[in-house]
Amino acid sequence: MALLLTEEQTMLRDSARGFLAEQSPVSALRALRDSHDADGFSRELWHRFAEMGFTGVLVPEAQGGLGLGHVEAGVVMEQVGHPLCASPLLASGIVAATALMQGGSAVQQSALLPQIAAGDLIATLAIDEAAKHRPAALATQARAEGDGWVIDGAKAMVLDGHVADLLIVAARLADGGTGLFLVDAMAAGVAVERTVMVDAHNAARVRLDGVALGADARLAGDNEAALAAALNAGRCAAAAELLGLADEVFERTVNYLKERRQFGKAIGEFQALQHRAAMLYCDLEITRAAVIKAQQALDADIHAAAEAVAVAKARAGRTATTAVQEGVQMHGGMGMTDAFEIGFFMKRARVLQELWGDANFHLDALARRRGY
Repeated sequence: MALLLTEEQTMLRDSARGFLAEQSPVSALRALRDSHDADGFSRELWHRFAEMGFTGVLVPEAQGGLGLGHVEAGVVMEQVGHPLCASPLLASGIVAATALMQGGSAVQQSALLPQIAAGDLIATLAIDEAAKHRPAALATQARAEGDGWVIDGAKAMVLDGHVADLLIVAARLADGGTGLFLVDAMAAGVAVERTVMVDAHNAARVRLDGVALGADARLAGDNEAALAAALNAGRCAAAAELLGLADEVFERTVNYLKERRQFGKAIGEFQALQHRAAMLYCDLEITRAAVIKAQQALDADIHAAAEAVAVAKARAGRTATTAVQEGVQMHGGMGMTDAFEIGFFMKRARVLQELWGDANFHLDALARRRGY
């Protein structure tokens, strides 16, 4: 399959980019940060996302969504990366929606997916428990009690957890397996603490102390397969966002090289800077191919796409890191100041690099899968 967007996907890309550039420039993120906004994102913009169909990009049409695939979801997420738009789209519309579509019963899906697609319900996956992503090392426990379940444990880095209505909690079962449980964020025994991250986006710490759930709170399907699918959907979408922000930094840096003058000439005329810009451009194009390949693999068979997703996430993390470092360096001293926007991209790249596994995590996973 060609690693190129179709005409319809290109139209979606252009529509999303124009909308986000107008409605959510980087200055909007700065305003959210500086005003200490309680939500950390614009509710009005979130409603506009729903009107545009972004909140339900993966949700089937029968459940009120657009019924599109991971290539289209990635197209939107790439454009989210350009202006560093803060929204629960990644957590709710992609990761949580995928978990429900892959593991939820018909009743669970019909009750929740239409609300997610409409933007009326924000859901998020609660899996990580420490500073690093270790999905196989869960300490949170779920035990059967009566006709239901009781969950005890703590979660860290729960994306948009402070505004989530629904938590999809990964917990260890008595038999050593992993279960996914639907937990109302307002339920007794649930404590949520907002953590404002370095990139001015949002996550939360969540404590679950004796949280009692009904029998129908656990996802009805293969929970471990649903968790793997949701994580890979999120990793691929995060890779797309990394690609978008890296593209934006590259574009801004090239424009600066054309405008900034030293010794009577534009600094872009200096061969050393030309070489560095050319290398970054090549890096971006290789990463773009890896990300589209992973998206196509998810659409072909979401349970067989782990290797392609690992390559995309690792590659995108390293490319974005190179892009923001080069952007700061080529802008000179002012690139390090908060008054200049390049620093926002560097901080966001660092958080996305860590989210659901950094480059080292995915390269190690890829090596293990191939028997090394």
